[in-house]
Amino acid sequence: MHSDTLTDAPVVREPLHAPVAHLVRGGVVEGIHYGSVVVLDAEGRVRLQLGDIEAAFYPRSALKPVQAVAMVRAGLPLDDDLLSLAASSHSGEERHLDGARSILALADLSENDLRNAIDMPYGPAVRDAWVRAGREPDRLAHNCSGKHAAMLSTCRINGWSLHDYLDPAHPLQQAIAATVEDLTGQRIARTTVDGCGAPLFSVSLHGLARATARITAAAPGTPEARVANSMRAYPEMASGSGRDVAALMEAVPGLLAKDGAEGVEVAALPDGRAIAVKIADGADRARIPVAAAALARAGVDPGRLTGFQGEPLLGGGRPVGHIRPVPALTPVTTPTGA
Repeated sequence: MHSDTLTDAPVVREPLHAPVAHLVRGGVVEGIHYGSVVVLDAEGRVRLQLGDIEAAFYPRSALKPVQAVAMVRAGLPLDDDLLSLAASSHSGEERHLDGARSILALADLSENDLRNAIDMPYGPAVRDAWVRAGREPDRLAHNCSGKHAAMLSTCRINGWSLHDYLDPAHPLQQAIAATVEDLTGQRIARTTVDGCGAPLFSVSLHGLARATARITAAAPGTPEARVANSMRAYPEMASGSGRDVAALMEAVPGLLAKDGAEGVEVAALPDGRAIAVKIADGADRARIPVAAAALARAGVDPGRLTGFQGEPLLGGGRPVGHIRPVPALTPVTTPTGA
């Protein structure tokens, strides 16, 4: 365990976000995305902070690597590809659905045991193909079905009840909450329900970055290292074909990255350097350019990040603008080559 003494829960307040990216069209700042950003060095010290990194917030799916660590600690025995899926927000490709079925089958369970929300596939192309084929929404198609399958499998292994595995008082969810507090180093501020139906724990952006750094820098053979290695080895099982979070892990050696709803991104390197981003308005278009800029500030070679500047703004079908991270995110140190 990492923390013998936990700090107090982050304060629940209106976050004091700051400008993190400009929407520039034809050389004029047309809009401003507010948010918060934290960059940690290899010793866990804050090297850059913008906005409010200590207020309570919901990490959404960016917390899934921490949840996966909790399940491995509780004895979940999955091969790397399936463990990556357990920490995923998958696109709903057939390999993802087959993987979730495999996790369930290992515990002699089926998709009928799932209690996550019913949904269409998350990936736009996959969803379009699903609709063309006349397929209906179901639980396996939900982007969190890998996590839910892993939750059920963890319950089966430990002899815990299955029907109520999403209850915050359930032993599984108590184990996950304890791991969230251990890895973030702080008490949980609030517990609510995520979009998939699972309990969602509120921590700080700083705490989320610290937890992800501890996962990537963990000693070999630990549950943390197992989760980090599985996601890095199978980035598209943790996301999907063409997803920016998978491309980012492939572009930066050793990087672990995870996105979350409402404009959240977290990433960390094996030496413990980490970044976390929250876009205040939840706009996905600002998430990856700001995260890439934060990684450059953390010392990642900017040359590895050139493909993560965001989609161009179009006028008449041609590029006329872009998303530009604020000057405070401009690298000021020599890249380490990471």
